[in-house]
Amino acid sequence: MIEIVNLCKSFSEHKVLDNTSFKINTGETCVIIGRSGCGKSVLLKHIVGVLKPDSGEIFINGQEITKLDDKGLDSMRLKIGLVFQGGALFDSMTVGENVGFGLIEHDHVERKKLFERIEESLCLVGLSGIENLMPSELSGGMKKRVALARAICTKPDLILYDEPTTGVDPITADSINELIRNLHDKLKVTSVVVTHDMKSAYRIADKIAMLYQGKIIAEGSVAQIQNTTHPVVYQFINGLAQGPITETTGCLK
Repeated sequence: MIEIVNLCKSFSEHKVLDNTSFKINTGETCVIIGRSGCGKSVLLKHIVGVLKPDSGEIFINGQEITKLDDKGLDSMRLKIGLVFQGGALFDSMTVGENVGFGLIEHDHVERKKLFERIEESLCLVGLSGIENLMPSELSGGMKKRVALARAICTKPDLILYDEPTTGVDPITADSINELIRNLHDKLKVTSVVVTHDMKSAYRIADKIAMLYQGKIIAEGSVAQIQNTTHPVVYQFINGLAQGPITETTGCLK
């Protein structure tokens, strides 16, 4: 479903993506791991078309998206759900308005159909009946679920998750992981998750890929990554202070 070919992106003198290439199959949950600041979120922003690469290509369902105009990008984005790291709910909107935001802004759905889609999306994340609450009335875990409901409300083919378990307690994190897995199975969507939380990665991934110094240096099943002999990957997944990754390598300040 996604093919990234020789993607390059620099900010000033910092090269964040350096001829990055990999593929994600339709229906697969691919978890991209790597240190904070290594470019995982930058990669997601390229997939959704928020950032343009310096060079390289990105294909989604066979369509090369880096050259699309604004109209083409809007059409493409309706097929992509994005779950931001902090949830990114609009404080001045109700839960229902947040969940239906994508449809309200970009797809002219009749009012009855809109309400049905909002209710269905909230039900899928276990939050039926909270449409009229405000984000300030929600717990951290509920905000994450509402953000996920918003992502699935447009019935996307692809969902992108940026650090979905950041900022919540371990029990809530595990419930979020279970929800991601369950939604993948129910909706048959392709998912891309960026995280440095290995417990989450092992819980939800069909495939894990590690981004390091601008490149995908290893990819494979959960078992293959857990049994890796690659020194960089081994150090990272085991959280070891000693190894080839130091405080000045593997991430960009």
